[in-house]
Amino acid sequence: MSPNRRTGWFLVAVAVWNFVIWLTFAKNLYQAHAGGEDRPTGYWVAHTVLIVVDLALGVAFAVLGARMLAAARKSPDLAATDRPSGASQEQ
Repeated sequence: MSPNRRTGWFLVAVAVWNFVIWLTFAKNLYQAHAGGEDRPTGYWVAHTVLIVVDLALGVAFAVLGARMLAAARKSPDLAATDRPSGASQEQ
């Protein structure tokens, strides 16, 4: 797979989605715990681990996406791979 802008933007979008979803979940989990919700310790630990792992994946996707976008910006031939094969160069 060659790096191109489309893939880079997709990875950045996935990273943003991960951050929004998991940070919202972390806030809700914290509020439930602070509110005294009665759950087993394993529940809190398991969900905290899920949040940390998925936020780490979000960081990895953001870094990969940013690197792909930077590579596509530096190399015009990588940016050209964003166009469908039948598209003309002039638009």
